[in-house]
Amino acid sequence: MKGFQIMLAALALGSATTVAAQCNAPAAPGEMPDGASATEEQMITWLTGFKEYQAANLDYMNCLDPQISEAVAAASAEDASDEAKAKVKSLEDAYNAAVSTEEDLAGKFNTEIREFKANAAK
Repeated sequence: MKGFQIMLAALALGSATTVAAQCNAPAAPGEMPDGASATEEQMITWLTGFKEYQAANLDYMNCLDPQISEAVAAASAEDASDEAKAKVKSLEDAYNAAVSTEEDLAGKFNTEIREFKANAAK
């Protein structure tokens, strides 16, 4: 029975590695405009690029989800290797980085929008 569990864990880990190659983190949109000096067109252009980035980032995270589940299952096995546990951490770190980057960009852009609107009101 242990041999079967080892084989199953190895298969799950191998599958996760194969799928990992297919998941590519999207590139962040170009340089964020400065709300104090940007035109409305520049703000809209960046926002459009950010929305495209968000969609691609969601696809990326959805691609990572099954890998994380498989890796957690493999790492949960009684005889899980350190490599299997490291795989879980690596995948979770990649997922969390994707979330953090998107949140960071959104927060910074909101700051620039407020500045843009304050300058437009002058």
